Amino acid sequence: MSIRNKILEDIKTAMKGRDQVTLDTLRFLNSAIKNKEMEAGATALTDNDVLAVLKKSVKQRNESIEQFQKAGRTDLVDSEKAGLAILEKYLPQAMGRDQIEKIVTEVITSLNANSIKQMGAVMKEVQAKCQGTADGKLVSEIVKAKLS
Repeated sequence: MSIRNKILEDIKTAMKGRDQVTLDTLRFLNSAIKNKEMEAGATALTDNDVLAVLKKSVKQRNESIEQFQKAGRTDLVDSEKAGLAILEKYLPQAMGRDQIEKIVTEVITSLNANSIKQMGAVMKEVQAKCQGTADGKLVSEIVKAKLS
């Protein structure tokens, strides 16, 4: 079952179970996916496209949580965290630091990268190999450390 179909099924389940937080979160995500479809002019997005929209939504929620914490709005922090937990169920299992380091080392060796100037090329290749299952911030951190 595709991610999109799973989301639609879970919207129906949330409606039947009267789970308003899940329903609101998934409706917002479904709306973002529909907007992406309209931008692309496609009738159906691939799972990778849906994952990109999902990751963007997760990133937005994380940023919102950070801002609400700075403002002392614990009520909004709790709300965003609840929505974040729901969205994270649809993300693939994230790679661990050891796995990322191994891939970075392989890419640096294959590209013969030896300076920080080549970080962009290394990052591009690592992200392609990780297929979106690695945190970009962590990858950047590891690449910087290895190239410095």
